[in-house]
Amino acid sequence: MSTQQDSSAPSSTTKKFGKGERSIPHHSQKAKKYYPAEDESKPKRVRKSIHPAKPRSSLQPGCILILLAGRFRGKRVILLKHLPQGVLLVTGPFKINGVPLRRVNARYVIATSFTVDLKGIDEKTVEKVGGEGYFSREKKQDKKGEEAFFKQGEQPEKKQVASARASDQKAVDKALLSNIKQVPDLREYLQSTFSLRNGDRPHEMKW
Repeated sequence: MSTQQDSSAPSSTTKKFGKGERSIPHHSQKAKKYYPAEDESKPKRVRKSIHPAKPRSSLQPGCILILLAGRFRGKRVILLKHLPQGVLLVTGPFKINGVPLRRVNARYVIATSFTVDLKGIDEKTVEKVGGEGYFSREKKQDKKGEEAFFKQGEQPEKKQVASARASDQKAVDKALLSNIKQVPDLREYLQSTFSLRNGDRPHEMKW
């Protein structure tokens, strides 16, 4: 099978040296005289496209969820809003079971069939809490020198909740508490903790 050379490609020249011949490549085909000391990093091609997280159909605002992981695992909470990257904004309410406004991964919750009416809830506060940077931690100033050395054996200072967060919690829970009072036994249901015992079959339970 014969191959045809491209006419636009630079061609090498042939020179005679005595009885022999030598082909000299084009200057564009010659090896470079300078090489970088370190390998130049090339950006990695990412072929995967980022898709927005699709929430489960059972995760609707007002739905009562059971937390499966984290500090409050086993607690029942109320779903307020879907946040980006598959994160949910939930609340206890705090006055009933001690769960504050917090973000929860949608993979580690069980959605129950019962829902709470969100009528009268402060939408502006919910938007504020769901915004970026609301749950970001404040930078601590590390104590250095003799003061830090002598305070090594002391108990750590208690973390104080910011007054803005406490007011946001009350504003969101105010309407929820009034709606929960109207449903019999709902307060006790939210106060109870979920757990499995020997012989329980989760796949046969109705959530």
